[in-house]
Amino acid sequence: MRSISLVITLFVALVVTALGPTRLVSEARALAAAPAPLNTPFLPASAPMRVTIASLTAVNLSVTTNVTIRLADNTTVTTNRYTFQKLSLNSNTVITSNNGTSTVTVRVPGYGSLGGTDSAGKPQTTVMWGNISRLCVTVILQICGIQGLLNFFGSLIPLTAGASGFIGDIYAIRTMDDHAELSETQNPVHLPGSLTVTTP
Repeated sequence: MRSISLVITLFVALVVTALGPTRLVSEARALAAAPAPLNTPFLPASAPMRVTIASLTAVNLSVTTNVTIRLADNTTVTTNRYTFQKLSLNSNTVITSNNGTSTVTVRVPGYGSLGGTDSAGKPQTTVMWGNISRLCVTVILQICGIQGLLNFFGSLIPLTAGASGFIGDIYAIRTMDDHAELSETQNPVHLPGSLTVTTP
């Protein structure tokens, strides 16, 4: 054990000597400025998906602004990160993606989920990177828009009573079960509907 520690110490010393303090500082700054990873097995396309949802529910929605992510064409974009708990789609969800040569459209006319709950009834987490331009909730009166909602509720928006009129340009969606056991294989994404591909 002592000899391993000695080897590691010598290795670190050699690296510090070779790089020098200036380069170490610049490397640290470069790492700090690197785009946040999405923790997904792919990089999102340079053109975001258009997502519209007529009606949805969720336990809550939190928003983080000015998040930089890397796209598939190796460019970066600074956008927002939206985190939902127990996101259920109640009616008329449409997800449209255009890669320049074809358009893929997923339509879910009725109930679906991008998270929802697992088999034990525990809420799952859905993260979206992009820009939600419209979302309406009813708190005595109907309030629409993301920035207005944030100013009114703070950083956490309750959507348990339901929300409507969701419109967003979304680069990536990640849904996960925070409580899943190693033996569980259930898919938290449930989109019963149609998929069409069209070309110009």
